[in-house]
Amino acid sequence: MHPPRIFATLDPFIEGADIMGRKVANAAFLDALARRDPFDAYHFFMPSERERQRQEGLLAARYPALAGRGAFKVLTRQELPAALGTTDYAVFHLSDCLTAQARLAAARNALSRVIFPITGGIHSLSYAHYQRDFLAHLAPATTRRDAIVCTSKAGREAVTALFKALRRGYGLSPEAYPAPELALIPLGVEPDDWRRLDGQERAEARAAWGIAPQGTVLLMFGRVSHSSKMDLLPLFRAVQRLMASGLDVSNLMLVVAGWTDDDDPFLGTLAALAANVGLRLVLVRRPDEAAKRQLFGLADAFVSLADNPQETFGLTLLEAMAACLPVVASDYDGYRDIVAPGRTGWLLPTLGLPRSPARDVLAPLCYDNHTHLRLAQATAVSVPALAEALATVLGDPDKARGLGEAGRERAVAQFTWDACVGRHLELWKRLAAQPVPDRDQLAATPHPWTLAYDEVFAGYPSGRLGDDLRLVWTRAGQAVYHRQDFPVIYAELSREVRPEALRVLVFLARGGCPGLTLARRLAAAVPGLDEAAAVWHVLWALKQDLLEVQKEPA
Repeated sequence: MHPPRIFATLDPFIEGADIMGRKVANAAFLDALARRDPFDAYHFFMPSERERQRQEGLLAARYPALAGRGAFKVLTRQELPAALGTTDYAVFHLSDCLTAQARLAAARNALSRVIFPITGGIHSLSYAHYQRDFLAHLAPATTRRDAIVCTSKAGREAVTALFKALRRGYGLSPEAYPAPELALIPLGVEPDDWRRLDGQERAEARAAWGIAPQGTVLLMFGRVSHSSKMDLLPLFRAVQRLMASGLDVSNLMLVVAGWTDDDDPFLGTLAALAANVGLRLVLVRRPDEAAKRQLFGLADAFVSLADNPQETFGLTLLEAMAACLPVVASDYDGYRDIVAPGRTGWLLPTLGLPRSPARDVLAPLCYDNHTHLRLAQATAVSVPALAEALATVLGDPDKARGLGEAGRERAVAQFTWDACVGRHLELWKRLAAQPVPDRDQLAATPHPWTLAYDEVFAGYPSGRLGDDLRLVWTRAGQAVYHRQDFPVIYAELSREVRPEALRVLVFLARGGCPGLTLARRLAAAVPGLDEAAAVWHVLWALKQDLLEVQKEPA
């Protein structure tokens, strides 16, 4: 019998029905992991009891077989220290490398019996405050068993540059302040979820959206925002070029679908731009998953003109390829990892700004979407190249269809979620074999950003619990022991305050007992209650007037 291999995370992965890229990717990753089921158990540590209950329900509904065998254990973050001290985890994997990964490494080093691998993925990298978040990774708590999973080569280059700038700015040596490994694993797609609609099914789907059955449909899917995703103005300019060249574009239609903000004036701008060039536009706001797949199935080509540094990979490009759509995309960030120019679509040349020190120092003082907009507006996507690609889509549909079929073959061969999970399993196995510093040294080295509450706020209370104070039960404590009264336990503390431990506690204090000794006796008497939790129970009981300081005899 081998010891159980347990996967753990601090993130939900399953968050609901939204179709935003990050949430779609997280859910699909967990689906593929559950399908492969390489671990004996899966532990989730949620920030609150409410989120714990919600995640427990979502997991049970989505994966009934795993839930039925008891594979899921959903806890709160407050239960993490005890779990780290008693469970030898195989890996902790986070859906985001920024929010908690570096702090989790410090907790692992201080509390866990084993130094397990910790990994987390990148998403958007361009928010000004992320410089601070990446700094947290450059710490003695980081080991060779820690990795940031980069979804694209451009994303890995960006994180490398971030670490380089931080080391230079703070004078941090790689030896004293190591960084996690930067692994390269692209996102994936479920090929069976996507297909091209043909024949009557295609005609009916188009009719449902008010689209002519014989028209050529360009689909753009993603956040509909010129400041947070992409500017579609080059597309309208390219259509104008085609019209000026004499090409018939009367059957061309643009479908723009995805997340939109209710009060975004950009939607009106899109409609006006389309009307000005005579391009028919269908705007689909916040479609559900079924509508999304239908839109991909009825289109003839997929267009994505990313110009914004928030983009890192390009999951919708994979979905388009799986749906047999040729892809017309800007040659930008992770897009170039996905599209094979000339074989599965087109990559349009892009030009960006030279370095601007003034912009760099101004960015943290401005709203991020303003910084992103200015960067994006100075990133030029080649309109002539876009016009040439659209001319092929319109004038040579057989070639366009061949590119789309080749795109599906590429997606199936290289970019499935099953392959993504397989690469993660290989990464975790390799990380687990890496050497790490002395275990005791790691445990004694706190993360530089650790807020030492006992030290920093030592002067706030007038005293500290110690054995110099003898505690004894009160009238209220006696009533609780005899079940004649019940303490007030707030909902947020329902998994921390243990009522059965309180009855033991007040009984142990019936004749008076030094404070810390009382806590140690409580920990010894209650299974699963460590000494730190016992001290907390003692102070909580004092606050509830179940215990009091015993007065000295007169």
